[in-house]
Parts: sequence; structure tokens; C-alpha cells
Amino acid sequence: MNQVNLRRKTMPVRVGNITIGGGAPISVQSMTTIATSQTDEVVDQIIRIARAGGEIVRLTTPARRDAENLKAIKEQLLALGCDTPIVADVHFNAEVALVAALYVDKVRINPGNWGDKERFRELIAICKERGVAIRIGVNHGSLSSQIVELYGDTPRGMVESAMEFLRVAREEEFDQVVVSFKSSNTRTMIEAYRAGVRAMDDEGFATPLHLGVTEAGEGIEGRIKSAVGIGALLIDGIGDTIRVSLTEEPENEIPAAFEILQASRARISKTEVISCPGCGRTMYDLQGTTRAVKERFKDRAGLKIAVMGCIVNGPGEMADADYGYVGSGVGVVTLYKNGEVVERNVPQEEALDRLEFIIHNS
Repeated sequence: MNQVNLRRKTMPVRVGNITIGGGAPISVQSMTTIATSQTDEVVDQIIRIARAGGEIVRLTTPARRDAENLKAIKEQLLALGCDTPIVADVHFNAEVALVAALYVDKVRINPGNWGDKERFRELIAICKERGVAIRIGVNHGSLSSQIVELYGDTPRGMVESAMEFLRVAREEEFDQVVVSFKSSNTRTMIEAYRAGVRAMDDEGFATPLHLGVTEAGEGIEGRIKSAVGIGALLIDGIGDTIRVSLTEEPENEIPAAFEILQASRARISKTEVISCPGCGRTMYDLQGTTRAVKERFKDRAGLKIAVMGCIVNGPGEMADADYGYVGSGVGVVTLYKNGEVVERNVPQEEALDRLEFIIHNS
């Protein structure tokens, strides 16, 4: 799978069998929605996420009993042949994080409500011993009272909140850390990540970043909101792992995440079909053909095929495509390779097979 060339250089952080940062493919995450005490139900949800393509799964861990049950969840997953890394999501209770670190691949903490940094040092000690990563997950709206007093509930406050804990990790010689600066406001989120990168670079932290828009919503609204926030940063070369937070079943987040990665050219995992909307000049079944091209060539990662309605704008606007399928008359098309004509005036009923033959023999 192709990676964006101008991606920010970060150090590798191991989370189970997945590497975040260090040039590794941008990984896709999701989160369970069931109480972590319900072992069978949580395991089933994790497996559904993994089958959809999710590579890391986070579990809410509010109480000690939830942290202790992570052991049973991990054991059951492995018994079922699922080695997807799991992450404990801990907010207020340091003791819960210390227990969770005994069983999971990563622990996420929120510095805004963590409190005593000495307990953070205790967590680091356990994570160093077991090879467990930590995410310093800052949320806009849940900053500590001290940070708010100094900087307000602002992107700068979010950055300072994370930097305090990053400096502690450096003092403890612990570099297996990922950082996030999440907000439900896409402008705030983007500004915070960009400011965070500047601050980390200034202090020599090559820390990987987890991207996400919190409470993005559901349906098309949630997907567009996530695409705006995550996509803008990916195009900047920022981001090493992402989560699309939808008010839906968690496995639905995975296809949306891969679409964002594909659209931003940050991780190519399928054929890209470039197609025009069509107009009065289109003289063949453009919509049906576009669907047929997507289905026939869906498993050819990195391939770009243009499906254009006519020759007026088609040849010029498909310049980024490897192959082109362009209407050239009533029910006939012209096929292109790298912008050059290969076959002219092919009947539409034969054109898709001819295109596949050209691609296969190129």
C-alpha cells in the first residue's frame, strides 16, 4: 500500500503486532460500545471490527473490574485466533490504568483529568517493563483547571496539556508514546494538531499522532466532518493512525476511515475510479459503467481508472489516471493508457472486456 511522500517523520511505536509511525502504513482504529465487563459481547464486537479491517481496538475502562476483565477478553480473542491489539481507555482513575497496563497493548490517558504526574511515572514503569504503549489523548473541553486558567479552553491549552506529559515521559526515557488533540470542532482540531506538531518539533519530539474528530455524528454528516478534519491533516503529512468516530456500529467506522485515507492519498488500498458527473453530451450508460468498473477492478490497489462521459473534457481531465474509458459517440467509447489512445470507437458492450485485456497485458 502506498504512503504519502511528504509525511511527517516520526519514531515507531509498537502496539501489539501493529507499528504506529516510523513510516509504517497509517493504521485504522475503532472502539467498542459495550461495557468492558461483558466479555463475550465485547469479544464479538472486536472480531467484527477486525473483520471489517480495523487494526487496533480501544475499550472503555472506567473501573477496576473492567481493567481486570481485560485479561479474560485478551485470552478469549487469542483463543479465537484474533491477535488485534487492544487499548484500554482510562480517564480519571490512575489505579485503573495501572491494572489495565498488565493486560493490554496500549493505555490511553486523558491528561486533563489524570491529576498526579507521579502516578503517570508509575504507569510508564509498568509499560516499559511489559512493552506497552501509551497514548496521551487530549480532548478539547476536558482540560485541567490549571491549563484553562493559564491558556483558556483553546488549541494552545490542548498543546500545553500534552507537552507536560510528554516531558515527563522523556524524563523517564520512555518513547513509546502517541499523542492526540481531539475536538468536535474541526477548526479547533486542525489548529491544535498543527500547533502540536510545531511544539513537538521545537522540543525534538518525533511523536506519532492519532487523528480524530470527536463526536463526529452519524451518517453522511459524521463522515464528512471526519473527512474534513482528518483529511486536511493527512494532506499536510500529519497523522500516523486514525479513528472515524461515528454514532453507529463500530465496524461502520472502518470503511469510512479507508475512504478518507484513499481520498487523501495517504494510504492506497483499492482501485481509484475517477468519473465525471455526465451531461447532455454523454451518449452511453455512464453511471452503470462506473459501477461496473469499480466492481471489476476493486482489488487492484494503486490503479487509477477514469470513466468520462465525452471527449470534450474527458481526455484532459483524466490526466492523473493510468487508464481511461471515454465516451466518443452513441454507445461507443475510446480507451486510453497513460493519456494516449489505445482503441477508438469500441462498442460499449465490448469495452469493459477490452479495458481489462489492456490492463492485464500492460
